[in-house]
Amino acid sequence: MIKVDCEKQGEQFSRLANVAYEQLSLVGDAIVEVEYISSEQIHELNLRTRGVDRPTDVLSYPALDEIDDFTRENYPFEYDEERGGVFLGSIVVCESIAREQAQEYGHSFERENCYLFVHGLMHLLGYDHIEEEDRKVMREKEESVLLACGIGR
Repeated sequence: MIKVDCEKQGEQFSRLANVAYEQLSLVGDAIVEVEYISSEQIHELNLRTRGVDRPTDVLSYPALDEIDDFTRENYPFEYDEERGGVFLGSIVVCESIAREQAQEYGHSFERENCYLFVHGLMHLLGYDHIEEEDRKVMREKEESVLLACGIGR
């Protein structure tokens, strides 16, 4: 199970996270933190942490170098006793950019917001989109999770 710590969308994101958990055949308990910040804040964060001088829609900060079963034995330093799981990392979303993109892409804010969460989650789980083949794999997994939760384009 993946527990999602998010004030705004915790229930919906938990559902998405656990569909991903099932589809990826993950084992053990994990925790993901999600925070919404302003365009100015994500711009500053993007510049400070990635050297990119512009705002972006979502940033992911993985806590793990590689993914294995989420157990205390495998991750003794990342295991959060209080919350009962391995800390996967943090996802930061810019709501104003997500709203703009939803309008630009012609779909709902809900769809864009959920996509950004799943995209960030996939990064925390070790997926990336730098190489074209990796991008295709990541994109297929993202869409599979969204469709399983009834969130299509």
